[in-house]
Amino acid sequence: MKNIDKTKPVLVTGATGYLAGWLVKRLLEDGLSVHAAVRDPEKEHKVHHLNGIASNSPGTIKYFKSDLLDEGSYAEAMEGCELVFHTASPFTSDFDNPQKELIEPAVKGTDNVLNQANKTVGVKRVVLTSSCAAIYTDAKDVHETPNNILTEDIWNTTASLDYQPYSYSKTLAEKKAWEINKDQNKWDLVTINPSLVMGPPLNPKATTSESFSLLKQLGDGTFKMGAPKIGIGLVDVRDVAEAHYQAGFTPSASGRYITSAHNTNFVELGEALEPKYGKTYPVPTKALPKWLLFLIGPYVNKSLSRKFIQNNVNIEWKADNSKIKEDLNLSFKPMQRTMEDSFQVLIENDII
Repeated sequence: MKNIDKTKPVLVTGATGYLAGWLVKRLLEDGLSVHAAVRDPEKEHKVHHLNGIASNSPGTIKYFKSDLLDEGSYAEAMEGCELVFHTASPFTSDFDNPQKELIEPAVKGTDNVLNQANKTVGVKRVVLTSSCAAIYTDAKDVHETPNNILTEDIWNTTASLDYQPYSYSKTLAEKKAWEINKDQNKWDLVTINPSLVMGPPLNPKATTSESFSLLKQLGDGTFKMGAPKIGIGLVDVRDVAEAHYQAGFTPSASGRYITSAHNTNFVELGEALEPKYGKTYPVPTKALPKWLLFLIGPYVNKSLSRKFIQNNVNIEWKADNSKIKEDLNLSFKPMQRTMEDSFQVLIENDII
């Protein structure tokens, strides 16, 4: 049970990120003092949206130059903080060397930030952005669980460096975090494990989140013949930010939290956009047959390997989100609102 003193600064790593932006906004609006750890505070286009929020909020923001792979680079940013939000981690499917581009920044970054928490006087709690990817790799894995539903007790055992290395990086990073946490008794660890995150970005032009390439494909004609019916979970970025906030300031918060609002699939994402945007954009409302995906998938997108198609297409995805609803009193936005708000931002910024 950790009570966090709100007069002390709060650290957010990777503060310019898609999710982190909404978390910083929530903290600033609550009047907190945010220590924003970023790779390059001089890059005005990366931080201008945060400055805009800060100038209209009771809270204050201060930037610190930090790098996941640079040991000790979070020391100054963490000084005086009781609460640390570690949100910085790479999320991409476009990589040449998964070990160097995904695994090392995720695992070494976690190691770097959490070992700094060990050295910094006064740190009481670390809230880590993990992922449902640390719980499962493929929708098929859900059907190998005791009740055909993902819970916080389950760990991903099927991802590897060669297959779904992003999921592997999230699994290794979260395991590393629990390992470091177990070896000390100064601070407690809470992890937020979101499914696919959608919702409007606060800095659309600089958003590189993988969610946005999927969203763009839902409207640019990529799936006009139909979408692969891939079973996934979906959650709004604003709800994920609120989950982090509550995990930080709810004294009894503990362990892992599946943060997923909807058990869904790619076709349903298209269907959610159809009423408002279907006349103007080729949003998919039907499923591509699995046999056709086997033929064309690997040519259309390198992540649509035959193994991935076999393990995810036409397979229902299901996760139990009761723990976060009960412990952190969290409620989730409807899927249609999340999808429409996200898509609207792409239109307004000429991204689609």
